[in-house]
Amino acid sequence: MNSDLKIKICGLTREKDVDLALSLGADYFGFIIYPKSPRAIGVERAKELTSRVPKGRSVLVDVETSLSDLDRYKELGFENFQIHSSLSILAKKLHLWIQVVGTESLWIAPRLRSNDILPEIVSKYAKTVLLDTYSPNLVGGTGHVGNWRQFSDLQNQNSNIEFILAGGLSPDNIQKAIKVTSAKRIDVNSGVEHAPGVKDQEKLNELFQILK
Repeated sequence: MNSDLKIKICGLTREKDVDLALSLGADYFGFIIYPKSPRAIGVERAKELTSRVPKGRSVLVDVETSLSDLDRYKELGFENFQIHSSLSILAKKLHLWIQVVGTESLWIAPRLRSNDILPEIVSKYAKTVLLDTYSPNLVGGTGHVGNWRQFSDLQNQNSNIEFILAGGLSPDNIQKAIKVTSAKRIDVNSGVEHAPGVKDQEKLNELFQILK
């Protein structure tokens, strides 16, 4: 496997899927607590599943998290926080989220349309940015492929940021996605499922076989 490539498997809800992803070589493991997500789990359930993951490699996924909740999640021992956000909320809260958990632990997922540029506050303060496919109705997890050229351009223009490619990635398109974008980090979710939150064991195996 490309040693420079970091792979996050997101939307995990079952022990067997966490264990398989770990055995196959996943670098990060995403647990969604946003209630409106079809892959949502409770915070206590997230704690149970993160206990199976090596320290520093679990990611709690939420949307426009309140400062009090973010502080509580940190106190509960969660380590990395992926927050999806509109650009207007991001402008108001990014520096506050950083104050609570620190830049190293905060993964920002701004809702960027194909013609949007990266807000200055993000390029100035964020260290890790996940670019998911834009939808006017969904905050993330659309299962659709995004604008790979936009990702590549943003990555080239912001060398101080680690970008994560997300959106409709699967064994069928992962090689092309990496070739087109030169992504060093990828986030895979619905592309290795047979139902929301239920990973397909064969697809997971296939994904990692392709990436070896």
